[in-house]
Amino acid sequence: MPKSKQQKQEILKSLNDKISRAKSIVFAGFDTLGVKDSEGLRLRLLAENSEYYVAKKTLIDRALVTNKISDLKTREFAGKVAAIFSYEDEVAAAKIIGDFRKDKEKVDKIVFLGGILDNKLLTQAEVEALANVPSKKELYAKLVGSLNAPVAGFVNVLAGNLRSLVGVLQAISEKK
Repeated sequence: MPKSKQQKQEILKSLNDKISRAKSIVFAGFDTLGVKDSEGLRLRLLAENSEYYVAKKTLIDRALVTNKISDLKTREFAGKVAAIFSYEDEVAAAKIIGDFRKDKEKVDKIVFLGGILDNKLLTQAEVEALANVPSKKELYAKLVGSLNAPVAGFVNVLAGNLRSLVGVLQAISEKK
């Protein structure tokens, strides 16, 4: 059933709000994605403060133009298009979709079409590369591990000297 003009205005207002708040947007084709998979994907995205949103391509294009992103035309994408908005972590949406696609049964159900990061357009290949970038939490963990490694090594060296001393003292006590 076609949407009324008022409904389209509400969708456009919602899209404008989502685009203005998003740190990144990933566009994905989902022609063969089932309801169960779609709902599971939505829940995973919500857990990372991201949102899976489906609207008519013309409405998405109008919202992009309103937000001064006029170089991208979703009408040029084949099939149905979903916009996945990331509100906190820039790579979260691409990473979740990429992880979803790693399952052999689901690899063709949803495909990357392009994206927007810091108001710059991303190609399909760039979005796929973004999906392979570690998340902020992973990068923080690696940084903390790198900063902690020298301290842990120093502690082990000091503990090694004490262990050696204890071993020597124990050997002396066993001889007597």
